[in-house]
Amino acid sequence: MNFSDHQLQGLMRHAMDAARAAGRIIADHRRSGIQVDQKERGASVASQVVIEVDHKAQAAILEVLEPTLIEHDLALLTEESPDDEQRLVKPAFWCIDPMDGTLAFINDTPGYAVSIALVAQNGSPLIGAIYDPVDNCLFHAIRNRGAYKDDALIEIPPLDPEQPLVLRTDSSFQDHPWVEQTRKGLDCIAQELGLNGADIQFPVGAVMNACGILESPNTCYFKYPRTGNSGGSLWDYAASACLFSEAGGVASDIQGNPMDLNRPDSTFMNHRGLLFAGHQVLAERIITLNRALADTDKQGGGSTVST
Repeated sequence: MNFSDHQLQGLMRHAMDAARAAGRIIADHRRSGIQVDQKERGASVASQVVIEVDHKAQAAILEVLEPTLIEHDLALLTEESPDDEQRLVKPAFWCIDPMDGTLAFINDTPGYAVSIALVAQNGSPLIGAIYDPVDNCLFHAIRNRGAYKDDALIEIPPLDPEQPLVLRTDSSFQDHPWVEQTRKGLDCIAQELGLNGADIQFPVGAVMNACGILESPNTCYFKYPRTGNSGGSLWDYAASACLFSEAGGVASDIQGNPMDLNRPDSTFMNHRGLLFAGHQVLAERIITLNRALADTDKQGGGSTVST
């Protein structure tokens, strides 16, 4: 099934309404008591906690989006519900994270957001809507119609030679066996591109890490391939992948191939790594860095990094 522009615009309005509804719930709970439950799936610290507001935010989203499931024959994939695998047979599916960046919310720091995407069965993102409750802003994009922050068209600025190259990535990367080699590699990339040094920062929240690149192109976000059930899931990256595609940035796996946004055997995105960058020239150098580190690892008798 091919969705018309009119259909996608209508579905976009639903996604935006749903994201704002969830965002209001998150904002209302921001300074209230937080009830933490333990998750059983996943290995990272972020995936071990799920809070009451997650479930309320998801309920608000589904109240808006569920009527579209029958009307447009859509499937549903959300972080807080089991995967029924209907996404593999329906023409498209809603891919929902009611609140990415749980730890940021718990710590009352920026970095959490609502993320809603519509993904075609072939894995291509059709719609992306991301609501930031801290700044009260909505990023959104529709296939072939550009990307916007509220009502403003997103145009990624050029690289700024006065600013450093910054990798913003998950805190778990501090324990990665390639962290020091990555620091050195980023220093070399910065020098090649004429940027003012390089740094690695560890904020939380994959969605807002990616969105920050749209306004700060010297920033990048990437993760190396790894084994095991960790490394982020489809709902962490689908909406931002749509934004980057429409804004002219790069959202790919760490080899430069399209993201596998409807992976049949798992919802995790760890198997091929991932990369967000504002400009192709930066993305190409990061891809080269990954290949060099992987080759060195293999020559040393290592293999794909495990969880």
